[in-house]
Amino acid sequence: MLGLTVRISERSHQTLRQMAHQKGESMQATLDKAVEEYRRRIFLEQANAAFAALKSDRSAWQEEQAERHLWDAATIADDQAADE
Repeated sequence: MLGLTVRISERSHQTLRQMAHQKGESMQATLDKAVEEYRRRIFLEQANAAFAALKSDRSAWQEEQAERHLWDAATIADDQAADE
C-alpha cells in the first residue's frame, strides 16, 4: 500500500497511538477507520440538511410526499403480483 505523509498535532498522534493500541491494530488502520467514519458523518449531515431544506419548502415537500405515495403503491402492487 502506498504510504503518504500527513502532518498532525502531537496530541492527535498520541490519541491515535492510544486508540490503535486499545484496538490492537496499526495506527494506519485506526486512522483509515477514523477518516471513513468522519466521511460518513459529513455525508449524513449534508443529507440531513438537504432533507430539512426540502421539508421547509411546502410545495416541494408535498411533491415529495406524492412521489413517495406513488412509489409505495407501485411497490405494494409489485409484491401482490409476485405473490400470485
